[in-house]
Amino acid sequence: MAASPTNPYSEAGVDTAAGDLAVELMKSSVRATHGPEVLGGVGGFAGLFDASALRDFRRPLLATSTDGVGTKVAIAQAIDKHDTIGQDLVGMVVDDIVVVGAKPLFMTDYIACGKVFPQRIADIVRGIAEACSATGTALVGGETAEHPGLLGPRDYDVAGAATGVVEADAILGSERVQDGDAVIAIASSGLHSNGYSLVRHIITNAGISYGDNAADFGTTWGEALLEPTRLYTLPLLRLIDELGPSTGSGTQAVGSGTQAVGSGTQAVGSGTQAVHALSHVTGGGIAANLARVLPQGSWAEVDRSTWSPSPVFRVLSDIAGSTLESAEGTWNLGIGFLAVIAADKKDAAIAALAAEGMPAWQVGTVGFGARPAGEFEQGAKGVDGGAVRLVGAYADGAK
Repeated sequence: MAASPTNPYSEAGVDTAAGDLAVELMKSSVRATHGPEVLGGVGGFAGLFDASALRDFRRPLLATSTDGVGTKVAIAQAIDKHDTIGQDLVGMVVDDIVVVGAKPLFMTDYIACGKVFPQRIADIVRGIAEACSATGTALVGGETAEHPGLLGPRDYDVAGAATGVVEADAILGSERVQDGDAVIAIASSGLHSNGYSLVRHIITNAGISYGDNAADFGTTWGEALLEPTRLYTLPLLRLIDELGPSTGSGTQAVGSGTQAVGSGTQAVGSGTQAVHALSHVTGGGIAANLARVLPQGSWAEVDRSTWSPSPVFRVLSDIAGSTLESAEGTWNLGIGFLAVIAADKKDAAIAALAAEGMPAWQVGTVGFGARPAGEFEQGAKGVDGGAVRLVGAYADGAK
């Protein structure tokens, strides 16, 4: 009797049947993000999105972003909990798009793994899909790639890319920033998805296992460190709409009041919207990311006394025997986003964000011209923008 033919791909370690099952398990979650603009369903070679709505724009500009979650996935793998990593991915990608004032349209994801465990892949994608729904983003496609021999059987990494749209004359950025603008901080939910190489280094050196009880948090260490990234997109888009124009008469950062966009110009005079710039506090910390969205010649001092960093930052710093200040270039320390707002609208902005369940408070003011003596952060991520530094001491009580 002849032997059954073998599948050489399976012998090489690739399980196509498991991949097919993973797709079946994730279909309903993915479809839940689809509106009438998404065509073709799940499983095509390319996702299709009807761009007819862009005809309603006077001059639509597409915004795009791509990112991953970093080494936070190692903690998810260590405790076999994968349903929150997807939200981290969406937060890292989609919340970068809203920085320019763009509304997200669609996203794709990519999962590379050593071995496909269908339920685990479905958990990851379900988290991505739920976060896409929470940000008004359609999940139009993705890829799960099995890489035996390159990644360990239980190893994986995730990445994604998203596209959004903004009206050309509504772009947010440094060109809108004015002298006297308020810098508003919006609270983070914890570590988000940055600085986990440092986190893991601290935990390992302390001899802590992720399954150990973390008395300070009332849960295990792994669960505490997997707290998902807060999603800011829709509340910030609503904030932009609700605040409307500013009545202030601050000094414009750009002399002519115009910004080159391609071959045209964009009006950015003082009578425009009250939200002037946004900054997503990710890798590099508070000062570096705020400096990226301020214009040359401007500066801001972020007052540490206006908030108390979340307990997770204090506990980790205590275990490491280091100061919170030493981690300012690595962790968000309790601030997930910064908004530069016209001074006459700062109170309204803080109230509107609070109504969205997002604690917010003023941490500084933008200045122009001569700045105080001392060292400032400037030139982060290749952007020759403004200058920022943190001053004072952190508050002791919870903000």
